[in-house]
Amino acid sequence: MTNPHIILDQKVLGDIYSSREAMDNLEILCDDFGSRFGGTAGEKLAADFIAAKYREYGLSNVHLEPFEYLGWKRGEVKLEIIEPIQKEIPCITLPHSPPVDIEGEIFNIGEGHPDDFDAKTEKIKGKFLMVNSVLYPKAIKRWIHRQEKYGRSLLAGATAFIFVNHYPGYGPATGGIGSHGKAGPIPGISINKEDGDFIKRLAKKHGTVKMRIRSTDKLEKMTSWNVVGELPGTEKPDEIILMGSHYDGHDISQGASDPASGVVSVLEAARVLGKHAQLPRTIRFVMWGVEEIGLIGSNAYVRAHADELDKICFYLNMDAAGGMPSKDINLHAWEELQESFESYREEMALDFAIGQTFHSASDHYPFLLKGVITGGVEPVRQTRSGRGYGHTQFDTVDKVEIQGLRDAVSLAARVVLRVAHEKNWPATPRDAESVNKLLNQPSRTEIQAYLAKMDEYHGKAEFE
Repeated sequence: MTNPHIILDQKVLGDIYSSREAMDNLEILCDDFGSRFGGTAGEKLAADFIAAKYREYGLSNVHLEPFEYLGWKRGEVKLEIIEPIQKEIPCITLPHSPPVDIEGEIFNIGEGHPDDFDAKTEKIKGKFLMVNSVLYPKAIKRWIHRQEKYGRSLLAGATAFIFVNHYPGYGPATGGIGSHGKAGPIPGISINKEDGDFIKRLAKKHGTVKMRIRSTDKLEKMTSWNVVGELPGTEKPDEIILMGSHYDGHDISQGASDPASGVVSVLEAARVLGKHAQLPRTIRFVMWGVEEIGLIGSNAYVRAHADELDKICFYLNMDAAGGMPSKDINLHAWEELQESFESYREEMALDFAIGQTFHSASDHYPFLLKGVITGGVEPVRQTRSGRGYGHTQFDTVDKVEIQGLRDAVSLAARVVLRVAHEKNWPATPRDAESVNKLLNQPSRTEIQAYLAKMDEYHGKAEFE
């Protein structure tokens, strides 16, 4: 007897690899609606477009779930060298940066290894701290996110954070610096590599460089939306498999790879699964609002749906999945799923890596904190360089290839198909004690201590 998964695979794969739907959707999201940044007209247009696509693809229970948050609007910014020369440096402010008019002396900490912040606290205090965007400073084993570098700068007493893109020719790189839905206490400014190198040379020649930052960014209450649709299960409708990606990009670009390539990959999975498969478990598709400035949409969803989180068998996060250099499955420290996913890989005859690590920089994290079983289409076979065009003005549609979209969709849809048919799903949600144990394992102790300090500094979120 032919395995039913193989028959469905053939139908799903044939449809995915002979359709241009994902690329058509990407072009509409990016070319018609722009960045979809929180508070822009394009954000709501994108949410309505996603809901319309859900309906077109036959999903049920399609709706938008609104939530309030502290939003941010870009104003004008000016970064000037005032000593030993006078020169204006092209720059952008980082989302959730407060409006300021301040002066300070530059101190350069380079790649921003965590140990350097501790060792050089006295030199950092009272300075504008300059740090670059390298993800793995001094070959550290874990990823050091921009927000961690910002937070460590704040805790060390810096009065401003100057973020330098380490890629030549890409311009300034953006990214949120707020925490728990609140604005950053000190300004965050981004500049390109070339100007960062110029400032370093100037400091080497003259000993000190003094700068002035003037910005007029605004903070105000806003509303965003999570966009929800379902394919109801035929046998176990109360058991939910969640698939999602955030749809908001950063205001300086189209956000084509990050995140729109993930959005259209989720949409395409919804289309082909709805067209070709009736699945035992419910598949719920959710596109998250306002991820880029603090995972705000996914946190709002977790709070609003607290009474049904235990019904989620698995959440597959697809943030930027179609633009990722490798299409792998990263299970967020769920060793009990390793054997199942290895069997899926063999049955699918597809070469993808299976990881067992987790991070806090995407929409799976609020679910992980509540014990939900999570994973993502993420590069397990990591390059150690960084985002490339991501979070810059050059993250545009022309950088995304249709093959990458198709590969992300096919991996995700085929995995979800198998999870939906599992008779004995081997994983169960973590209780609070198990989550705490995971977060406080030796490899995470340092970052957890740092996050606790940041929590103490910022206090409670306005909309929690």
